[in-house]
Amino acid sequence: MALLLFVGVAAVAATQTKLRCADAARDAALAAARGQEGGLSATHTAPDGATITIQIAGDTVTATVTAPARVVGTRLPPIEVSATAVAAREPDLP
Repeated sequence: MALLLFVGVAAVAATQTKLRCADAARDAALAAARGQEGGLSATHTAPDGATITIQIAGDTVTATVTAPARVVGTRLPPIEVSATAVAAREPDLP
């Protein structure tokens, strides 16, 4: 029963971190598509310890946020979760 509870708590922690990564990736991609600093926009939303990567290729911006999902009260290694968002660049930007 304890193992089932632990797995449930780990799944909730990983899902919560994944959703925060998705929000941060979306914020970063949209900001970079408008010509702003995408990484700065994403740091407000990203979970602690997140890595933010922004790539501009042609008319699209791709932002990927990767973060560790830690289970509270354990010494087990964290689960790495990530999310990616893509946005079209504004036409007036160089």
